[in-house]
Amino acid sequence: MKSLENLRWVQRWVSHLGCVKGCLNYLGIDVSDGWLYGGTGHAFVLNMSDDGSCPSGPTAWNHTMLTTLGTLLGYRTTVVAGSKHEGELEAAQERAWEFVRRSIDDGTPCYGWELDVPEYYVIFGYDETGYRYTGPACSGGSGTKPWRELGDTGIGLLEVCAVTPSDPADDATTVRAALTSALEMAGGSPKWVLPDYVAGLAAYDVWIRALEQGASARFGFCYNAEVWAECGGEAASLCDEALGFYNEVSESLEKVRVAYPFSTEHTMDPIAVDDKSREAVANLGRAREAEEKGLAVLARIVEEIDAKVRVRS
Repeated sequence: MKSLENLRWVQRWVSHLGCVKGCLNYLGIDVSDGWLYGGTGHAFVLNMSDDGSCPSGPTAWNHTMLTTLGTLLGYRTTVVAGSKHEGELEAAQERAWEFVRRSIDDGTPCYGWELDVPEYYVIFGYDETGYRYTGPACSGGSGTKPWRELGDTGIGLLEVCAVTPSDPADDATTVRAALTSALEMAGGSPKWVLPDYVAGLAAYDVWIRALEQGASARFGFCYNAEVWAECGGEAASLCDEALGFYNEVSESLEKVRVAYPFSTEHTMDPIAVDDKSREAVANLGRAREAEEKGLAVLARIVEEIDAKVRVRS
């Protein structure tokens, strides 16, 4: 077995960034959580299935935003991907297996999608049969994922990534790029948002509507609450002018999370329409209103950065 000592996942609800953080720690690249979430744009993302209850919202959007913007923060992500549904899985599995082994042999940390449940996992090594990994539900490490099984799931997506150092950009360039992408996604741009999903203020609307009508699946609703509360907390740390609005977003989403904590029990039970759900609806409404004001501030920040650039040029 070949492994990279001390390479482990950092526990986060946003498992993708938990993996990136673990890889950065291994490489000795110091990027704070606020800068990582904010600089990749993820802190300002709110993505939801159009029924408001599916747990896929936090992961079902175009993640090239994260890999592209990450280069501005001081790391580069190289991706090998494939799809079972496009009839290319076997070839993609072979490419991924060769790529990860070569990367680990070179001392390069890796991570990948759905080595266990549909989340991201750090790949800290391999043996003769497959990948050794750490992540959600197995922070200390788990068994081996046979390399010929990667991507062979109902979702059917294969993705492995290697993380290497890059030269970081200046702060203004990083902030402008992150906020521009976040504003595009909040506006529902198909560049980032997939069919049957909504983002930004529209995501709040479907989330609120699902709760008002009695969310059909507790698992998905509670999982969304955990992920987006984590992102809201990180958003509040990035831009001083928007701090008040995103603090309100964070505080309101945290109240929803506390009211409906994630659990693996009774996952298919609906959420009743009662005083607790009505209070959660009110908190989501407050978060939506604050988010709308915060997004307006972010747009002004981008405009101010552009104006300064024009003056210097």
